[in-house]
Amino acid sequence: MELSEYVQSGLQILADSGCFSPSAYTVLLQTAFQSLLNAQADQVALDHPVLKHIDPTVLKHCHAAAATCILEAGKHKADKSAISTCLEDCKFDRERIEQFCTEYQKNKDTLELILGSIGRCPLHLTDASWRLEYQIKTNQLHKTYRPAYLVTLNVENNDSRSHPDVSFSCTMEQLQDLVGKLKDAAKSLERASQM
Repeated sequence: MELSEYVQSGLQILADSGCFSPSAYTVLLQTAFQSLLNAQADQVALDHPVLKHIDPTVLKHCHAAAATCILEAGKHKADKSAISTCLEDCKFDRERIEQFCTEYQKNKDTLELILGSIGRCPLHLTDASWRLEYQIKTNQLHKTYRPAYLVTLNVENNDSRSHPDVSFSCTMEQLQDLVGKLKDAAKSLERASQM
């Protein structure tokens, strides 16, 4: 696990028992896990009475560092020894490392499930359909006699979750512009594949 200097400095502050008492460390660690695992986790958790004496800037820095470390561990499917080594480098004592690893093991499956649900590739276009719409009047009752195209792009992803189709309305000029850009993209891709 590689962590940036900013994250490492936040973890070093979190490891300092002079700045974070054992109870403050526990609350911040649990808050970091909950903010990642629970979409409805409210940020009021950082207003916990145990954390009141800590400067809000330091508190947010340490919270971000702990959350980043948790995400990196989940991303790399780190085991206890890898996490311990990383935290030892940030000057954590044995007790805090053990507490971090215990909390991580408790939430590991949920974390990996959430990380796995984040798509790794963009949506794939599977089909396109369109229909011509002829607008006779606007909502102000002015006659316009303007054609418009309703275009629907059907998309899918490798993870087999359903995705809503992309639909939009455009004028003939806008559709011609889109078709021209798509043709340019196709030519560029063809040239790139011939190299």
